Amino acid sequence: MTLTRRDVIDLLDRHGVRPSRALGQNFVVDPNTVRRIVRLALLEPSIPVVEIGPGLGSLTLALTDEGHPVTAVELDRHLLPALAEVTEGRPVTVVHADAMRLDWETTLAASPRWALVANLPYNVGTSLILELLERVPRIDPMLVMVQSEVGDRLAAAPGTEAYGIPSVKLAYRATARVVGRVPPTVFLPRPRVESALVRITRLPVPAVGADPVLLFSLVDRAFGQRRKMLRRSLADVVPPDAFERAGIDASERPERLGIEAWGRLTDAVAATGGPAGP
Repeated sequence: MTLTRRDVIDLLDRHGVRPSRALGQNFVVDPNTVRRIVRLALLEPSIPVVEIGPGLGSLTLALTDEGHPVTAVELDRHLLPALAEVTEGRPVTVVHADAMRLDWETTLAASPRWALVANLPYNVGTSLILELLERVPRIDPMLVMVQSEVGDRLAAAPGTEAYGIPSVKLAYRATARVVGRVPPTVFLPRPRVESALVRITRLPVPAVGADPVLLFSLVDRAFGQRRKMLRRSLADVVPPDAFERAGIDASERPERLGIEAWGRLTDAVAATGGPAGP
């Protein structure tokens, strides 16, 4: 069982609510799509699932149909009555909270391991994924639906056009792969862009041993001037000899460096006592 377009329209009308553009709400109204999302998540039997932004519960129903208890984190209080109606009698715990400010340790205390399956709000998808990878190690794996452009950035390889800050930061803690695309026609309201399904698997340990704070600061600075060579964009924080020690051509641009190269450069900078400059 899941919700059709007619079901969603009826629920919205009966509860007197409308999708919020400010909260990036686009509800899936195609049963085949939510079943496909669950299938592509490759979930272990009975693993509990955390769902962020469940909306009216279309995906929630598909997850419980497959035997997964769900903790659904919903920010919009106006949707809570409709969500409670849809999920009544099912193993669903609804948490009214902002996922970016949630006490995850308490919320997920019932199990040492969770999966994340979610149609993430477009306006917070990237930051939320990176935050969960950093702060909530018990969530693994993840299958998220985001804008196609965002999904491509998360999963991008070095040297590709989509490769950037999110690609490097995700690669520090996980691997990502775009496993499907979702057309705008399956949503209400219909977005202007295609969506991507991204499967994210946490690494047992970070990909490199370098200090993440220093590594991410170098990445942020370099990609902030991505058209410049590294020796120019990082001139005030990376001593010239650090590039040589790291085995990196200082004339390269940031999108050419994979996570291993960024790790070597970070270690080389740390060996000098930290970033150059004031």
